[in-house]
Amino acid sequence: MNKLAPLILLSVIVSIVPVAGTAENSATLPASVQKILDGHGLGHDGLSIVVQAVDAERPLLSLNPGEPRSPASTIKLLTTFAALDLLGPAYTWQTEAWITGPLSDGRLAGDLILKGGGDPYLTTERFWTFLRELTGKGLKQIDGDLIIDNSYFDPEPEDPGAFDGQPWRTYNVTPDALLVNLKAVQFRVYRPVGGGRPRVTTDPVLANLEIDNRISNVKGPCQGFQRGVAIDLPQGLDGNTVQLSGRFPTGCREYSIYRTVMTPPEFAYGVFEPLWAQLGGGLSGKVRTGVVPDDAKRFARFNSIPMAEVVRNVNKFSNNVMTRQLLLTLGAEKTAEPGNAAKGRRVIGEWLADMGLDTAGVFVDNGSGLSRETRIPAGVMADMLLAAWRHPYMPEFIASMPLSGMDGTMRNRFRGSSLAGRMHVKTGRLDDVYAIAGYVQARSGTRYVVVEFHNDKDVHRGPGKELQDRLLRWVYDQ
Repeated sequence: MNKLAPLILLSVIVSIVPVAGTAENSATLPASVQKILDGHGLGHDGLSIVVQAVDAERPLLSLNPGEPRSPASTIKLLTTFAALDLLGPAYTWQTEAWITGPLSDGRLAGDLILKGGGDPYLTTERFWTFLRELTGKGLKQIDGDLIIDNSYFDPEPEDPGAFDGQPWRTYNVTPDALLVNLKAVQFRVYRPVGGGRPRVTTDPVLANLEIDNRISNVKGPCQGFQRGVAIDLPQGLDGNTVQLSGRFPTGCREYSIYRTVMTPPEFAYGVFEPLWAQLGGGLSGKVRTGVVPDDAKRFARFNSIPMAEVVRNVNKFSNNVMTRQLLLTLGAEKTAEPGNAAKGRRVIGEWLADMGLDTAGVFVDNGSGLSRETRIPAGVMADMLLAAWRHPYMPEFIASMPLSGMDGTMRNRFRGSSLAGRMHVKTGRLDDVYAIAGYVQARSGTRYVVVEFHNDKDVHRGPGKELQDRLLRWVYDQ
């Protein structure tokens, strides 16, 4: 997310008949919800709510529906539904292998080019499967270089730490056309059998990552922030060194920390080298970035998992970089390569207008909600959810959302209660923002669209969840 990007509100002018009819407030808040606001000294100015049965003409409850608010991660519903509708649930991304020079007896007298197609879910396991296909087609030894072609995307330059000053956090990973394993690493700190100083391993193994392990022991139970372990990237994300320090309690057997490291091309190479060696392959040259040359021949093509599965991973677990990959893909597929966020935003703006939905006050920024600039009125989000209910891809879309008390980001909400399994909803949380959007099946059997955006001081510290829970219980009792 580029924190310094200007707030540009999409302003496509369309003549529409609003689906939800949320132009003005339609009711006072339920007493149980108002009680939470009163208890915390909060007013209505920072709160927007829309509740409407999926087969109703007007909302059951509507408060400030036209006010643009920060939706946090609930904006992922807009990005993912647009991707489902415009590209289809069976759409797949392609990662390609190209070669230059002749291939004879397993030896390539030239370069191997890996061309990324924006796959949002190219995990280590799937990358290994792709490489296994290359060896299965007879490629073993590469006498030339490994070339990373990530030109399918051209993301705007940005500081990955601009959002919160923590560029090494996995939620701050920026898009790339060849994004292997979401550029995430598990650092596993463990105590070897027989004792001794803590050791560190990584998953995936990265051939070009240097680990400076300075962790020592301290007597005590297994507790404390990060179990006493500190992690630092002294050269930043452009470097290849990770330093771990601190004192690991003797009561701990192991502890894992997840971080992002290196640039996407260096990361891809770091994963490639050990996997390629495991498959019996060799590489004589070096790694570099470039584009597929005119004289290259396509050697293999590897399909991603389908769009419907990607959308499920995005919404269930609120994955930011996967959502951003979707936005750039929309830009590349529906306008022209290379994809970038500006093109993706334009595609979504035109799509909203084509759907007959209002675009005033809508700015999706990077599409993930990890942004201080993203805005959308609750009424527009509700209208989109109502349109999705009548859409042919409704089953795929709704099934992608966290299920209350069961999975995803809602797995611990309402668990063991009568509300478990009755809500398909996406949550969102930032400092001073608490939000939810999705579908609730009431005790009566009626299904409601529910959108609640709460933008007020410190609502993320507890009041937002209290209010949200009361609202959802009230909807369930309708």
